[in-house]
Amino acid sequence: MYHRRIGLLTGAAALSSFFALGVAGSSAPSGASTRAQASSGAHLTITKLATIRTEPVVVGTKVETVLVNAKGLPLYYFRADTPTKSKVSGGLASLWPPLVAAKPRATGVQGKVAALKQPAGLQVSYKGHFLYTFIEDSPGHVTGQGVSNFFVVTPKIGTLGNTPTVSAATPSTSHGYGY
Repeated sequence: MYHRRIGLLTGAAALSSFFALGVAGSSAPSGASTRAQASSGAHLTITKLATIRTEPVVVGTKVETVLVNAKGLPLYYFRADTPTKSKVSGGLASLWPPLVAAKPRATGVQGKVAALKQPAGLQVSYKGHFLYTFIEDSPGHVTGQGVSNFFVVTPKIGTLGNTPTVSAATPSTSHGYGY
């Protein structure tokens, strides 16, 4: 009985912290996001209205126009994903947090942007490719290109399942992540 009460209190405290962060029913401005830690230890970016836009960044040795999130972090796709199933979970998701939003919107792109139910939540996809950030990136800096089969998303990326996917960006070194 004692253990049950502690478990209920712990769960209630976690739930109240969850709501206090504004993750559910956020009053944050559109495009604002909150970092939350999932039970697997992965940090997910939960965005009320995800703003996906294009921005020129240096990828390898070339300047490329890539998709970035509301914070300016480069967005990636994972080559092993399918149009309906993200294959990124566990330790891989802790390095490559999925972009999650209930009602994503995009500016500067012409492909389909959607939110599909995945284990991480309503995960954002562009042209059938689920979107991720890389924990070692900062706004305007691509460091994960080609690492563990992740590639930056360009506006002209092919629709997954319909046409070949082409990434014009030059792969970088792997930084030792062997996933």
